[in-house]
Formats: sequence, C-alpha cells, structure tokens
Amino acid sequence: MAARRRRPPAAAWLGALAVAGAVHAAPPDPLAAGRAVYNFRCYYCHGYSGDAKTLAATFVSPPPTDFTRADPARLTPAHIRETLRQGRPGTAMKSFARVISAREIEDVARFVHEAFVRDKAVNTRYHTPENGWPGHERYRAAYPFATGEIPLSREWESLDPSQAEGKRLYLSACVSCHDRGAPGDDGVAWDARPLSYPRNGFSLANPPPGVDALAGASPYARHDVVPRLRGLSAAEKRGERLFQANCAFCHGADGSGRNWIGAFLEPHPRDLRDAGFMVGMTRERLARTIAEGLPDTSMPAWRDVLKPAEIDAIVDYVARAFHPLPPRMAARTGAAAR
Repeated sequence: MAARRRRPPAAAWLGALAVAGAVHAAPPDPLAAGRAVYNFRCYYCHGYSGDAKTLAATFVSPPPTDFTRADPARLTPAHIRETLRQGRPGTAMKSFARVISAREIEDVARFVHEAFVRDKAVNTRYHTPENGWPGHERYRAAYPFATGEIPLSREWESLDPSQAEGKRLYLSACVSCHDRGAPGDDGVAWDARPLSYPRNGFSLANPPPGVDALAGASPYARHDVVPRLRGLSAAEKRGERLFQANCAFCHGADGSGRNWIGAFLEPHPRDLRDAGFMVGMTRERLARTIAEGLPDTSMPAWRDVLKPAEIDAIVDYVARAFHPLPPRMAARTGAAAR
C-alpha cells in the first residue's frame, strides 16, 4: 500500500503560491534598474542629468563625457557597455567589470543612452521626501547659487536683499555638498580639495580654545589636516609639497583615504597609515605603483605627470609621515658592500 502523503503546513502552501505568482509577475523595469545604478555610481562625475556639470569634473582631465551632447548614432548602448567593461585608458573612467554585475552594466548602458544621449531628459528629482528631503522648497532662495545662475563669488554688495538671503542660506545649508554650485570659472581660486564642512572660519589645525573639534566640522575635515612634522629632509619636504598637491585629493592630507573624495571612491584609496597593508610595502613597489597606477581602482598612472625623482620624493615623504619603509634596495646593497 502506498504511503500516505502528508499535507504541507499552510505556510508551505502560501510559499508555493508566492513562487508560482512570481513566475507570472511583471519583469523588473531595466530602465529603472539602470537609473538606480547610475544615480548611485555615475552621477558624481557625469552629473545627475548626464551633462557632466559637476565639481568632480573640474578636477578631471580630460573631463567626463557630457552624454547630453553626444550623437545617439555614435554613442550607442554597445559602446557604453564596452566602456563600462573596459574603462577608458588615459582618463579617469575606470572599468566597472568587477564592481557591478553584467546585468547592471546592461541596464545602466541602456538608461544612459535612452535618457541622456537620445532623449536629453532631466533625471528624476533627488531632493524628495523619499530621499530624506521633506519640504525642500524652503531652500528656493538658494537655488540660483546651486545652479550657477548667480556665481557664489559675486560680491555681497552687488546682491539685492533677497539674493543676499539666498546666499546666506546656501552657505549655511547647501555648500557642504554643492560646494561652489555649478562648476566653471567664477573668478575665484578655489582650493583643489573637497570641502565638505562649514566654511565658518573653523580650523582643525588651530581650533579656538574650548571648542569641540567635531562640533565645528564634519568627520571628513580632520583628514584634510596636513601632519606637522619636524626635521624633514630636503627630499621629504619636496615630497610633502608634491603629495599634498597631487595625492591628498584622494588619500587625504593625513594619508588615510578617509576624506570626502576618498569616502566616495570604490574601492577606497589605500590608508597609507595601515600597518597591516604597509608592512610588506617597499619603496620600490610604492614608486612603481605611483608610476604605473593600479588596474580596477581609481589610482591612475602618474609617470606622465611626475618625474622619477618627484615620485621618489613622495615615497620618502610617505615613509616619514605615514608608515616607515625599509631603505631602497640600492642603498642596502651599497651598505652591505661597504
């Protein structure tokens, strides 16, 4: 006699029905999926609406592609997919093949082409209640400074009362993320580093007596303070100038990679103070990394920007400021010979 089959519990029946229903459910919208990937990973350089009008774009040469000015017949979805997979040598566009899935590459390429290249459309709004921005209209007076309609550098004396109020609102509520608003030449020599904290005269290097440092600036700010070192050699002083002018933008002034830009990059820039990572580092390996860059990261090759002696000076500074490194191989060999 055949064994009597037990009836599954109600939960099992409901689960089976859910699975069966899922088979017939509407497939996910690839355009919405591509938009989600773009809004998380691509907007920072290419702009929220694909026009590359971003602060990051002002620091990148050559600049990111403005999708809204591209010819749809030339910049096809296939071309965009290939760029996402391979990156573009000689630019800041890295490969995303190991960052997002093949399905996500397909979706974001389709979204970029249809929304920006073909339709020249404006992206969905960001400052919505769903994104944590209820009542964003209260910042309306500051909008002209965010869009660049009124340059942030315009003198206070030339602003009417409503514009002056908008500028004060912008500086108190918007500047941390929008910085100088729409990028471009506004006649002001801005610092070539991210400023994600209130510019109210507060200095982590010289804080006022009795003031809590973290109350006056965001956690990112403390990583943009240059270490104070005594007794630097000539090479180390040269390396300090070169590091702070070229490397601190991503690695932070303190070498941690935990500044504003470093927090956005993926993978994050190396923490040059991390003993676990630096314990096996040599001066030769670090110099080679600076010269040749690192594939699948945002670390570019500097060999066409910095001379070998300048790279060596940066290595000397890193070894002094962030983590000790053994002497160069040639120096060790010479010492042994003596």
